Amino acid sequence: MEKLPCILTIAGSDSGGGAGIQADLKAITMLGGYGASVVTALTAQNTKAVTGIHAPSPSFVAQQLRTVLDDITVDAAKTGMLFSEPIIKAVAPILSKKTYPLVVDPVSVATSGAKLLKDDAVDAMVRMIFPYADLLTPNLPEAELFTGIKITDRDDVLKAARLLLDMGPKAVLIKGGHSDTLAITDWFVVKGQDPIPFMQQRVDTNCTHGTGCTLSAAIATGLGLGLDTGTAIMRAQAYLNLGLRAGYRLGEGGGPPNHSAPWIKEKARAGILRDLDEFGRWLSASRDIYSLLPRVRTNVVVALPYADGLAEVAGFSGGVVAMRRGDIGVVGYPEFDASTYTATTLLSARRLSPTMNCAMTIGLKPNVKKALEMADMDIVWIDRDRKPGYVIDEGGRLEEWGTFEGLKSHAAPERVRAVADLGAFGCEPLVRILAEDISSLQESLTRIVENLRKIADTI
Repeated sequence: MEKLPCILTIAGSDSGGGAGIQADLKAITMLGGYGASVVTALTAQNTKAVTGIHAPSPSFVAQQLRTVLDDITVDAAKTGMLFSEPIIKAVAPILSKKTYPLVVDPVSVATSGAKLLKDDAVDAMVRMIFPYADLLTPNLPEAELFTGIKITDRDDVLKAARLLLDMGPKAVLIKGGHSDTLAITDWFVVKGQDPIPFMQQRVDTNCTHGTGCTLSAAIATGLGLGLDTGTAIMRAQAYLNLGLRAGYRLGEGGGPPNHSAPWIKEKARAGILRDLDEFGRWLSASRDIYSLLPRVRTNVVVALPYADGLAEVAGFSGGVVAMRRGDIGVVGYPEFDASTYTATTLLSARRLSPTMNCAMTIGLKPNVKKALEMADMDIVWIDRDRKPGYVIDEGGRLEEWGTFEGLKSHAAPERVRAVADLGAFGCEPLVRILAEDISSLQESLTRIVENLRKIADTI
């Protein structure tokens, strides 16, 4: 087995498990490192509050650090809650001799509002820790604390970054999570180089306890794996964003990101391919569904939990085709990244209706709209007349734009179960059926067929 890089976290303990040492070790493990730790403080906390802090003696904190370094080769390290000036004085001389990259997360205040850095430690952090940082990762309030300026816009961020660089770190990443913008921009600044904005879509969640700890630990893990700083930051951002989208309520207060989200994704892969294979066998044996198929090749897709792109949506490698004599041909085998148009529609729908996990494209044939309405399936329509000039018809761009716009204009996007497209010259009218899971999709298709029969009987 290849040796895992050892990533050392020097930080406080969170008894609630969402931040500090606990968050660091989870992130390090999930991203391919071996986590070692030096505990600088013990906190009594849960999702609502920090009710107490107990710090070991500075000499014991230093003893932990020396003992780890005497025996274990550290590939990268991070600091989090250092709490007091005496603890900073104890660890700084040891860090001054480091031979590995160091990420400094200048933790000052907990998400719940509790102070995690004593007033007398602010100056000590600047004088004794910042000069050894390969990367300093303050959030906006921390950047204001250490620079003394009020940050209200981009210019203020860059001014604060320059002031922080003058304090000694090789690079600064000022995190934008505390801003009120739709997207989060983290500014990466290195002296003598142009600032680089790293952007992520904001996640609407209150599961933000420990986000700073998680991000800095993830960056340190990337550095320990040999990544350059920019790549390590982007990888860490993607991991944190996934954890936020997968976050869950742990207690009565704000929960943490779900550090196990990548494992949840991987665990789901085999089951999705198995379910898709069984659905394909059902399709092949069901002559009733033949009447729903379009003339063009179609597909059935299922998304991984928290899917990020087409590579995380499975479909049939050769698609589904209507064959002669009423047969349905399921071509190829289930695999990921096997669909463009159906998968793009599903991914776009999930932005506003995240419980939708699978989809199938059928033909918009006579009476299908009425059959959908009889099944109480809300429909949205792709309005080609409103399509902006930059949206092209190829590669799923139309479906991505049209689906999102359709759901956005619907009063209850979570109720939408069909995305319809009237087509155009050379483009067949189609409907993409959305469902929470494969069994729900099967039930929807069956109801549509039954309703079409009822309509035919009344004609």
